[in-house]
Amino acid sequence: MVETVELSTVPSIGYSDQLNHYILKELNLPSARHYRIVKRSIDARRKAIRILLRIEFNRTKPLRTSGPLKLEKVNRNAETVHIIGAGPAGLFAGLRAIENGLKPIIYERGKNVKDRRRDLAKLNKEHLVNPESNYCFGEGGAGTYSDGKLYTRSKKRGDVLDILTKLVQFGAPERILFDAHPHIGTNKLPQIIENIRNAIIKAGGEVRFQSKLTDLCIENNQIVSLEINRSEIISAKKVVLATGHSARDIFELLHKNNIELEFKQFALGIRIEHQQSLIDKIQYKKENRGEFLPPSSYRLVAQVNGRGVYSFCMCPGGIVAPCATDQEEVVTNGWSPSKRNNPWSNSGIVTEVRYNDIPEFHQYGPLAGLEFQKNIERKCWEAGGKTQAVPAQRMMDFITGKPSATLPNSSYIPGKLSVDLTEVLPEFIVEHLQKALQSFGNKMNGYLTNEAIIHAPESRTSSPVRIPRHKETYEHIRVKGLYPCAEGAGYAGGIVSAAIDGKNCIDALSLQTHLP
Repeated sequence: MVETVELSTVPSIGYSDQLNHYILKELNLPSARHYRIVKRSIDARRKAIRILLRIEFNRTKPLRTSGPLKLEKVNRNAETVHIIGAGPAGLFAGLRAIENGLKPIIYERGKNVKDRRRDLAKLNKEHLVNPESNYCFGEGGAGTYSDGKLYTRSKKRGDVLDILTKLVQFGAPERILFDAHPHIGTNKLPQIIENIRNAIIKAGGEVRFQSKLTDLCIENNQIVSLEINRSEIISAKKVVLATGHSARDIFELLHKNNIELEFKQFALGIRIEHQQSLIDKIQYKKENRGEFLPPSSYRLVAQVNGRGVYSFCMCPGGIVAPCATDQEEVVTNGWSPSKRNNPWSNSGIVTEVRYNDIPEFHQYGPLAGLEFQKNIERKCWEAGGKTQAVPAQRMMDFITGKPSATLPNSSYIPGKLSVDLTEVLPEFIVEHLQKALQSFGNKMNGYLTNEAIIHAPESRTSSPVRIPRHKETYEHIRVKGLYPCAEGAGYAGGIVSAAIDGKNCIDALSLQTHLP
């Protein structure tokens, strides 16, 4: 019989090689095969920090453990599903298609995961943006080189554990199955992505790089073909559109073809960076976190004038990265290596952007938010000297509206330029951020410091456009055979939720084609 127990221990056990021995002794089990950790979290509310464990175990029989994922090879006569985008939604849609007896062909505008690195190096060192290969575009999508955070609150959308288990089967550490805020790390995620791709190909699917969707043909409200790279016409009756929130040309392509789109509320703000040692001191209430505790994180929310302002994509021990997808824009994001061992901590701090906030962009209809994003990113590019140098300001100077005479060190490699961000960001965003940061300082004593640096903008938190689809069938509301999917369609907000949505799209598609 499988039983569940809650245990509490010290960090030197909970985050060390002693953990297995401790669990076996506490539960009197014969081997590690007889238990699995369901959840591990940190209780730092008291001076004596405790590690909380939830464990399932069976004293008489080993618990099943999953081995490598084995995919049955698809039949040579299997129906084809065309998947646009090799991010988490596209890759997990590909896996699910094979499981459902379909042949997936994945088209990715960018390069494979290894070749992307050269373009990222050029972006960081030479300020050269490759519009098809960058932090947002390429195999694995935006999450590949922005660190692989796997925390999600989208548990009602599908089986989160199934997604995490598959990632483990492809090489992710087992701790992602039980850590409260699972994370893989930018240094490890690329190999996992490559393993997924190889499995899809081995099972009979295809993955085509540098293959950009440039047009589509619709007849009688049914998709009939795709144009790739403005040259190749491909017959296609089932298309999963999983292009991510930064594929602006796709939104423009759909709009040009009179395919219904909607404005979607999104968020925009800044990326703030502190010394990791300061965040540790605040969160753990001690001068030094010690050898065993992981770098601490935070999640902050404030209501300002009836509007949410919140931390987003917090990266302990991380790096602020340049995530532009066009040469004449500046965009920031953050990532961490698996050990989270850099001296800085960074997080997006963003506020809601509503349709009524941007009347000057209403002429663009459902693309109003997209054009607003573009406008902010171009302003920041101009303020940064028309390079990938980021406009920046000390935290307290931003709150008081004072230009920073000097800037502290930053992890942002392309460089930074002191700019009064109140002259770059819209007034309503500045007001909400200033008040929220002061509120955050009340919640985290020491958070408000002029040694923290603000980078602008954090503008790609989510898609500013939604591609409407039927709730049950996942098909577009007007175009049969077109399945808008995940972040780029406005239905997901991270790696796991995007993967779930990709899987759900294939299941809905399979039901319509009467496949098991």
